[in-house]
Amino acid sequence: MAPLPAAATATASSAATPADDEAHSLLPSTPSDEEDDDDLEERAYEATEKVIVSISDFPDADDDEEESGLATSTAASGIPPFSWRKLWLFTGPGFLMSIAFLDPGNLEGDLQAGAVAGDTLLWLLLWATSMGLLVQLLAARVGVATGRHLAELCRDEYPSWARRALWLMAEVAMVGADIQEVIGSAIAIKILSRGFLPLWAGVVITALDCFIFLSLENYGVRKLEAVFAILIATMAVSFAWMFTDTKPNMKNLFIGILVPKLSSRTIRQAVGVVGCVIMPHNVFLHSALVQSRKIDPNKEHQVREALRYYSIESTIALAVSFMINLFVTTVFAKGFYGTKEAGNIGLENAGQYLQEKFGGGFFPILYIWGIGLLAAGQSSTITGTYAGQFIMGGFLNLKLKKWIRSLITRSFAIVPTIIVALFFDKSDSLDVLNEWLNVLQSIQIPFALIPLITLVSKEKVMGVFKIGRNTQAVTWTVATLLITINGYLLLDFFSSEIRGLLSGSILCVAVLAYASFVLYLILRGTELPNQIITTIRKSFS
Repeated sequence: MAPLPAAATATASSAATPADDEAHSLLPSTPSDEEDDDDLEERAYEATEKVIVSISDFPDADDDEEESGLATSTAASGIPPFSWRKLWLFTGPGFLMSIAFLDPGNLEGDLQAGAVAGDTLLWLLLWATSMGLLVQLLAARVGVATGRHLAELCRDEYPSWARRALWLMAEVAMVGADIQEVIGSAIAIKILSRGFLPLWAGVVITALDCFIFLSLENYGVRKLEAVFAILIATMAVSFAWMFTDTKPNMKNLFIGILVPKLSSRTIRQAVGVVGCVIMPHNVFLHSALVQSRKIDPNKEHQVREALRYYSIESTIALAVSFMINLFVTTVFAKGFYGTKEAGNIGLENAGQYLQEKFGGGFFPILYIWGIGLLAAGQSSTITGTYAGQFIMGGFLNLKLKKWIRSLITRSFAIVPTIIVALFFDKSDSLDVLNEWLNVLQSIQIPFALIPLITLVSKEKVMGVFKIGRNTQAVTWTVATLLITINGYLLLDFFSSEIRGLLSGSILCVAVLAYASFVLYLILRGTELPNQIITTIRKSFS
């Protein structure tokens, strides 16, 4: 097990010997120490890859008295004054994380919510994004405070069988999301090529593009982040253009955001809006991305400063993603709410419906939609591959070159996606496929949320940065709400799909095993099992 940050051992520091302090330090004191650590454990980023954020070291109590009074006062207060320059240096990981809120699966949920429910679910979109922000801030907190990402921490926290099960679930969730993202990108390529390139060709192009973009990481993390910034800006401009062209009713828009409204007719769309917020692989991803900045987890002031800037950056990033999702929802609400086409719109035919409804104009809306969808698909497939590297490396502690891990994780998704594209390119069943993929990802949500909340609540792991009781109560409430909502989605889906005694029996066994594992994860993160064991022992003594 890797050593904990100094914050996690602060309570025992008075009793620790100098030798103990040296043994528990995460800072490499010599090059040979760093090489030994590298040989023992896979890292999200090597030291040479990290972005230097120029956080000044504060003087310790035994430093020379000639240090400036300003530095001493900031050390005493815990964090230095706010700096726009430092915010810029920390900007990047939050925007990469926000792409999971903008992937083709989310866009399909947006357009279906708008077409079926109009603007009435915009308030839910806002609250769902806020819940997603809370979860992602916890993921960032874990990564910064411990210097390790969630998959690595799970490897040490859980026994071998549970660790392998969690890895398998994370991989399955990532593949399910990746298939949706690649298919969305392939649909966009088909639109922009006027149908010349079939779906399978778009899948192959997307796979190759992903490797080209990821190769930019060899030139520095900031170069890759700049590519994502361009893709997000492309989405924002494309969907804002559509929003302006269609001239939605602004009064209905603000009422939809401010006034909660839900009916039995729109309950499925509402569940879809909330269910799309938490992407299991994105939780693992964000906890790793925040380590791309050079932060020493042993220095409390550095961790606090990093958490402040990451919180600001993540909030801005998800505000941008909320606006983009809002644009898509209101465009389809304006065009199709209350029409007979509302129930038939999906990702594949959405562009054609838009073209028929709103016409060409200066630049045909079909191609504006295609450009935005292509940016969403390309960006989300890259982050999916990125997440796969961290998940595989963290859970299995594989010391592989990044391009090899990229090839492995990409193959997990591309091979089944090409098979899917060859089959579904000849039918109109993409919506059915998306439903099954949404279910696949919904099943995995507890296996990212529960370990995250468990670890971020542990003083042994987080030290002084563990969340308090009130925050724990809020996060467990949010997690329970999300798991319940997705449970409703699963129940609704399987009740309409499963027929016959045999399939029903298999489903019951699967549900029992699933519920047992979820319960195990919950109880393992609390003191309840120990209390039960203690009570039983006392009763027999």
